[in-house]
Amino acid sequence: MKTRIFLFALGVIIALSGCTGNHQQRETAGETVTVVHSLDTVEVPVNPQRVVVLDFSALENLDYLGIKPVAIPKSGVPSHLSKYKDDPSIVDVGTVVEVNLEKINELQPDLIIIGGRLADFYKDLSAIAPVIYPTVMGTTDFLGAFKANLDDLGRIFGKQDELDRAFAGIETKVGEVKTKVESADERALILLHNRGRFSAYGSGSRFGIIHDVLGFQEAEKGLGTHIHGTPVSSEFVQKANPDIIFIVDRSMIVGNAVMDKEEVENKLVRQTNAAQNGKIFYLNPEVWYLAGGGIASVNMMIDEVSQAL
Repeated sequence: MKTRIFLFALGVIIALSGCTGNHQQRETAGETVTVVHSLDTVEVPVNPQRVVVLDFSALENLDYLGIKPVAIPKSGVPSHLSKYKDDPSIVDVGTVVEVNLEKINELQPDLIIIGGRLADFYKDLSAIAPVIYPTVMGTTDFLGAFKANLDDLGRIFGKQDELDRAFAGIETKVGEVKTKVESADERALILLHNRGRFSAYGSGSRFGIIHDVLGFQEAEKGLGTHIHGTPVSSEFVQKANPDIIFIVDRSMIVGNAVMDKEEVENKLVRQTNAAQNGKIFYLNPEVWYLAGGGIASVNMMIDEVSQAL
């Protein structure tokens, strides 16, 4: 009798433990969240273990959460993310404009994160694993898009509280800078320089955070929002006559060329209020051109722009 009671109790314990194990497994394995982005609506597994990150802004956000990717494009990695380039356990899958699909497929990722430069690869990458496309470009609501990207990562990795704290810190910084901008009442012009040529950027552009978030007045309104900016001449810069000029030097990034400051600040540019008042500021091209949409880069961008005040 005692033996039968013991065996029955043992069976109940085993059954209950089995149910508990299956329940826990169901909570993690197969659970997904729906992510809506500008290219698609996709089901993403919760807490993916093998993540391929093909965008440096997204890499910044995963770095903030302490999540290590299995692969990144190691060409052109910004210096503040150099630890990922130097890590031999992380696979190099190309560049942020062209990736090795075969290598990515061999890695059997659970999730792939891309940036705007790889939008044309979306279909091919989606055949390998779920792909999300976080971006802050092409909108005057930079902070809204930025927060939405963080919220998606928060739901995917169960890290919403950490990301909320990061965003709150950025909001505080923004408020402090905007207050100073309003009292300064100065007009700003954003220029991308590349081997003697200029492109100008305004509200809604890839560098529009300066106007749309931090509140600087535009020295010239109506500039296009194309990713490559509006081609302009030195005569244009002189005529716009900004009080502040922010310059991102692309040639330093793409061609590893040493910037010729005299070429940038030529005779016409030197006639502007910005030049005459010592208010030409060179922004970190690694941050502004290669990243610009992650927690680390947004903080650095705000800090850099605040030097103009």
